[in-house]
Amino acid sequence: MAPAYEQSAVPACEQSVVPAYEQSVVPAYEVRAVPGIPEVRPGDDLAKVIASAAPDLRDGDVLLVTSKIVSKAEGRIVAADSREAAVDAETVRVVARRGTLRIVENRQGLVMAAAGVDASNTEPGTVLLLPEAPDASARALRAGLARLLSVDVGVIVTDTFGRPWRNGLTDVAIGAAGVRVLDDLRGGTDAHGNPLSATVVALADELAAAGELVKGKAAGLPVAVVRGLAHVRDEGGGHGEGARQLIRPAADDMFRLGTSEAVREAVTQRRTVRSFTDEPVDPGAVRRAVAAAVTAPAPHHTTPWRFVLLESAESRTKLLDAMRDAWIADLRRDGKSEESIAKRIRRGDVLRNAPYLAVPCMVMDGAHTYGHARRDAAEREMFVVATGAGVQNFLVALAGEGLGSAWVSSTMFCRDVVREVLGLPGGWEPMGAVAVGHPAGVASPRAVREASAFVEVR
Repeated sequence: MAPAYEQSAVPACEQSVVPAYEQSVVPAYEVRAVPGIPEVRPGDDLAKVIASAAPDLRDGDVLLVTSKIVSKAEGRIVAADSREAAVDAETVRVVARRGTLRIVENRQGLVMAAAGVDASNTEPGTVLLLPEAPDASARALRAGLARLLSVDVGVIVTDTFGRPWRNGLTDVAIGAAGVRVLDDLRGGTDAHGNPLSATVVALADELAAAGELVKGKAAGLPVAVVRGLAHVRDEGGGHGEGARQLIRPAADDMFRLGTSEAVREAVTQRRTVRSFTDEPVDPGAVRRAVAAAVTAPAPHHTTPWRFVLLESAESRTKLLDAMRDAWIADLRRDGKSEESIAKRIRRGDVLRNAPYLAVPCMVMDGAHTYGHARRDAAEREMFVVATGAGVQNFLVALAGEGLGSAWVSSTMFCRDVVREVLGLPGGWEPMGAVAVGHPAGVASPRAVREASAFVEVR
């Protein structure tokens, strides 16, 4: 008699159908849905429910369990007049927002739509939350099946995700036990002998997606079994490290935010950095920041920005020495003491200690001349504002490249000296200097500024 979970009416698929004489050399596996799973309720022993429906589980099988029934058994059903309120409670960080749709990081560390809060397949007025600790849920289920059936199986708790750049949904692993979640092939070679330097296969996600092919979304089949893939089992013999391994660390996540959120983050995270490491600055990153700078708005379709990039230590020292001498002369003319002068000069160390300097300049090519003091002054102010917008773009883009920066106004006080040392045209007006480098430390939290303090509504 066929096992309950292999009855002909149950969806099943095979990777390949091959003659018996080839089965020993051609990789193959089977994945079958498990029928007979009743409605799961809070407090149910889920291991006992599954063991009753699939008594012939074998060592080496991998069980794929939809998170909904895990959540129900664990009592993760909560009353909620509004699903949005439940999403708020489960949200740690908003990744992207488009209208009412929110992609968020939830308390389990998963980035997904609506924090995984589900209003389907649950009583009206309630919502279903994800298991609080999906890896722990998988370990408990695996241990329960071992106790009840004396089998060593792997367990994957699955949920449905959308994916960046791709239409459609697929099941992925959110909890795992007894399964190798990642298959790290780095250090090996491909069939042609080429080294593999970046290939890490998400085995648990591949298994979860395979299970969805037979479980379906509305077939009432929340559990599937994969057989024939012994190599995916955890080699240590224990529960393994769990699906938490699949969550990319923030430092490695190149796509941590949606577009509008990334823009706001870049603007608000741009900070004045005054201490840098010795790590060299990538000139390409600075040029990309310049490309962003020159998208700023400008009057009369002009391009008033120029950026002088001081990439050699010699050029930086020559400029800063000349500026220091000019500053000392100004301070002595002001009657400052030598002690006071020395103290003030030290303020320029942020530029001297930076591994890279940029000097933004304003050019007024295309400016209108009115022969009227008020209008001519306003014309210049337009160009100054446009230059400032370009500098801000530059600083924000540097932050996006992972570089710290500090805009210092000093070149504006000795423009003739700067032009002479750098060999700049007479119409170029230095508008400060930007120290650039890799931050030596983490910036302190920014003080909160309420927008209302800077707004007047008429």
